[in-house]
Amino acid sequence: ATVDTDGRELVGGWVSVTGGRIEAVGSSLDPLPVVGAETQVVDVADCLVTPGLVNTHHHIYQNLTRAYPPMTDKPLFGWLQSLYPLWRAIDEESVHASAFVGLAELALSGCTTSTDHLYLHPRGAGDLLGAEISAARSLGMRFHPTRGSMSLSQKDGGLPPDDVVADDDEILAASEEAVHRHHDRSFGAMTRVALAPCSPFSVTERLMVASAELAERLDVRLHTHFAENSEDDDFSIATFGCRPMEYLERTGWCTDRTWVAHCVMPNPDEVARLGAAGIGVAHCPSSNCILASGISPVNALRAAGVKVGLGVDGSSSADSASMWLEARAALLLAKLRDGAHTMTARAVLEIATRGGAGCLGREGELGVLAPGAVADLAVWRLDGPLFAGAIADPVEAWLRCGPAAAWHTVVNGRFVVRDGHVTHAGLPDMLREHARNGLQSQLDAAVGASRHQVHAHVRDMAMADRILDEVAQDHLHG
Repeated sequence: ATVDTDGRELVGGWVSVTGGRIEAVGSSLDPLPVVGAETQVVDVADCLVTPGLVNTHHHIYQNLTRAYPPMTDKPLFGWLQSLYPLWRAIDEESVHASAFVGLAELALSGCTTSTDHLYLHPRGAGDLLGAEISAARSLGMRFHPTRGSMSLSQKDGGLPPDDVVADDDEILAASEEAVHRHHDRSFGAMTRVALAPCSPFSVTERLMVASAELAERLDVRLHTHFAENSEDDDFSIATFGCRPMEYLERTGWCTDRTWVAHCVMPNPDEVARLGAAGIGVAHCPSSNCILASGISPVNALRAAGVKVGLGVDGSSSADSASMWLEARAALLLAKLRDGAHTMTARAVLEIATRGGAGCLGREGELGVLAPGAVADLAVWRLDGPLFAGAIADPVEAWLRCGPAAAWHTVVNGRFVVRDGHVTHAGLPDMLREHARNGLQSQLDAAVGASRHQVHAHVRDMAMADRILDEVAQDHLHG
């Protein structure tokens, strides 16, 4: 399934790759390329081959706190306030481990390119953006991290605690420095950086305006959360005197360099305005369900000309970072919202590939199997009990049957997943490192709460601190 402009599906198809690019694509009726002594031939009989899937919204560090009990039944704002005390403990080591594990998980679901909305930068945490870029390079994934930010703390009317926010000028300087250090403008780039103030309820209006101006000057993309749920709408009206769409317009974000996350609550007029502006939308169906945010009007957005891609969202809200799972959820929710005839597996495959490439400004480069495009492919086995009887339509079978994981995931012409397994030999060690960092952050939060309670009842605070530290270490090593 090429997902090219003609939607070609090639029975007995083949793809020829040279130097990280697709050289040719053909069917069983086309002559095969000349195979030399150094050519590697991979037989994928009984498989569906698609472009690699493109993840357009994530908060990878959140996989350190998956399925955390205090937040499993809360809507967005309460959910965030429950988790900030844990997340404020992240550092370079934990972010590197979380990025490596998170990107490996995505690769297992056929994802070849992922963005990440890293908006949390606690003071003294180190170079978090550099840490996750290093993990992506080590694993071999194509990566679009964003330099996120928060500048409104609880004392300013925002949600996050004071020690994870920064002032506007500090954020703008760090954002520009991140682009200069990491952004690769070349065709086929493995790393590109975007600017991403977290959300209208966690940054100042001045930062929104200045970030749009900086992105224009640096020629990079813009990303933020937008129209996520009814709380988001209520906050915008109460704080800014307008709906989120008007706020996006007045801050200079209505441009084709912008893609927004969720976009659950636009009204029909706003859908048309989003399309006219050429904005992209990262549709995050599982997260929207778990947080009871609603169902995004994906069909209407696409009809209006909005570039719709898929996002797994943060691991703490969606918990499973599987692009295949998000694709299937997108199929089901669109049918539920608009009617059984309104969404097909082919349309969802296009959203998960070409739509994601559009959000990232890389149409024709990613998300398609065509000569000249990057050699990012996913290979899906369509055999065994899960697919028994599914012989009429391999694309519909891919999304209706399952659950499915990629058999091979190829990025830039190299295997990141082969025969259903991550190829990087360091994954077991990184999983142990990830487990240690995840447990440490949860213990830090628990011990912090315990200190507050214990200090209210004892006189010898130093002794209480020593006991709490020893208990935490016992749990960590036990």
